[in-house]
Amino acid sequence: MAHINQERLELAVEAIGNRGLGWEGEGFDNNELAITRGWLRSKGNSIEGGTSEINLNVIAKRVLGLRDHQ
Repeated sequence: MAHINQERLELAVEAIGNRGLGWEGEGFDNNELAITRGWLRSKGNSIEGGTSEINLNVIAKRVLGLRDHQ
């Protein structure tokens, strides 16, 4: 889900163009600021939940019935 969220917000930032460069200030409305902040925050989601590669390895081990190294 973290990867999907990152892609969704990257598309949103691209769609609003240079309006997606603001962090604060009068030149940006609340929606533009929320998109930019959400996009930057989304980068940490994959780290917090474990990287996608690790999660995929865990799933693959369970599907294949492989044991973890002891």
